[in-house]
Amino acid sequence: MRRGWTLLLAGLALLAIACDGAAGADPGASGRPSGGIASMAALGDSISNAFASCLAPSPCPRNSWATGDGTKVNSHYKRLLKDNPGLKGGNHNYAAAAARADALAGQAAAAVKVSPRYVTILAGADDACRGRLADMTPVEEFRQDVDRALAVLRDGAPDARVLVASIPDINRLWEIGHTSKVAVQAWNFGLCPALLAEPTSTAPDVTARRRAFADRIDAYNEQLAAACRAYGPRCRGDGGAVHRVRFTLDMVTAQDFFHPNAAGQTALAAAAWMGAPTW
Repeated sequence: MRRGWTLLLAGLALLAIACDGAAGADPGASGRPSGGIASMAALGDSISNAFASCLAPSPCPRNSWATGDGTKVNSHYKRLLKDNPGLKGGNHNYAAAAARADALAGQAAAAVKVSPRYVTILAGADDACRGRLADMTPVEEFRQDVDRALAVLRDGAPDARVLVASIPDINRLWEIGHTSKVAVQAWNFGLCPALLAEPTSTAPDVTARRRAFADRIDAYNEQLAAACRAYGPRCRGDGGAVHRVRFTLDMVTAQDFFHPNAAGQTALAAAAWMGAPTW
C-alpha cells in the first residue's frame, strides 16, 4: 500500500510539472494566437465603419467589412467567430469618418486597451480626397503616420496580427458614375473634390487632375505595403486585393454614390480576407 501511495504521489508531481510547463510556454511560439482570438479591432476611416451602408448617412458598423456583426455582410469578425466562440462581442471598431492617416495612432492607442489579437487597417482615401491636389497628404508624411500607428500596436499589442489593406480604386467610382445623373448630383455637393469635382468635364486639366489623384492612391498603397513589411512577420498586406475590387454602382450607397453599401462591404471583406490570422 505504501508503494502504491508513493507511485500515485510521484505521478501527481509529474503532472503538475507538465502543467506548469504548458502554462509558461511562449503564446506566440507556434505562430498562432494562443487560446484563440478574444478581441479584434478595426482602424481607419468611413469605409471601415460602413458609413451610410444603412438607411441614414451615418456610421453603420454592423455592416463593416472588418468588424460587422449584422446579417448582410460576411465580415472578418463573423468568419473568425466560427472557430473562435470566445470572440463573441469582442469586435471593436475605432474607424472614424473623415479620418486621415494621422488619426491612426490615436485609434491604435484606443485599440490596445482591449488587447486585440487581430487588427485591420484601411486608411488613405481621406488623405487623397481633399479640396485640391496640393492639399493631399504628402507621401512621406503619409508613411510616417502609418509607421507611428504600427509602432503603437507593436508596443501595446505585440501579439496582435495586423492586416493592412490597400486603398480601394476610388477612380473606379468616377469611371462608372460620371455618366449617371444621380451620381453626379450627389458628387456636386463637394464629395472628394480632388477627384470628383467637375465629374462630366473632359478638359485636359481636369483629366490630368484625375490621373494625378490615381497616382497618389498608388503611391499610398506602395507605402502601406512597405510599412507592413517593415513591421515584420505579424503584419500581412493584401497584395493590392482591395484596390482591385471592381466596384459597380449597385455596390455603393444611394446616398452619396461613394461609400460601399452592404454588397460593397461584402466584396471588401472577401478581397481582404487572408485566412485566419496565424501568420
